[in-house]
Amino acid sequence: MLVVNKIISAFKKFAWFKRFNAKVTYEVLAKYIPAADWHFMNYGYIPDPTEAENNVPPFAVKDQRHSANMYHYLACKAPLEGKEILEIGSGRGGGAAYIARNFKPTHYTGLDIAKNAVELACKLHPLPNLSFVQGSAESLMATDRSIDVVINVESCHGYGDVKMFLREVARVLKPGGYLLLVDFRNSVENMVLFKQELKHSGLTVLSEEDISAKVVAAIESEDESKRKKIESLIPRRYQKLFCDFAGVVGSRFYITLKDGSRPYYRFVLQKSKI
Repeated sequence: MLVVNKIISAFKKFAWFKRFNAKVTYEVLAKYIPAADWHFMNYGYIPDPTEAENNVPPFAVKDQRHSANMYHYLACKAPLEGKEILEIGSGRGGGAAYIARNFKPTHYTGLDIAKNAVELACKLHPLPNLSFVQGSAESLMATDRSIDVVINVESCHGYGDVKMFLREVARVLKPGGYLLLVDFRNSVENMVLFKQELKHSGLTVLSEEDISAKVVAAIESEDESKRKKIESLIPRRYQKLFCDFAGVVGSRFYITLKDGSRPYYRFVLQKSKI
């Protein structure tokens, strides 16, 4: 397994492999683990007591509350009611459904590269103002200046060409539109490079916040329930691999996030109003 991980890490520098790896991973997860009570793929978020938007609406799946928080506190960063929203990398659709239900956009479109994920999300979340489509983050189907808010949660680290993704976002946003984004990078240096890409994206960075500690708190809070879920859903021979993927306490993801070598940020960007 160590050899396999080293080979995969070596290939991740190639754009074609990053696209291939993301698509295969999420096609497989949606097809073989279509659990109706597993709606989110993000690592979760626990706000500190001073955070202004501290009233999260009740959520039916208790052990995914922190993952719902990730969407809730991101969504609070821009006006969403009555807006046209596009989420790029919508996965199993839990975040899309959460925002569509609680923030009352006119319409919310969830786009994902994995066909199986799109089909699963459609089954899990039949809401009148919500739809899911298959597509590429680097070649969006939306027309120019047609979207009020783009949401991107823990997704763009896996894209082959992040600059192309950002150009596409800038193209489809209406003047004054927002990009709300949360994601990590595998090193401090890579986060610095990502910030430079955001700076030169044609959008204005309104705010950036290191939320690593709040993600770590969520991982620690849900560790027991997450491990039980993995034991119930994943064949025993794959459980260790999946624990690493899920970022449980003690995994490499968790360790590097906690020691600061894998920073996790929240960004709010806006397109010029002219």
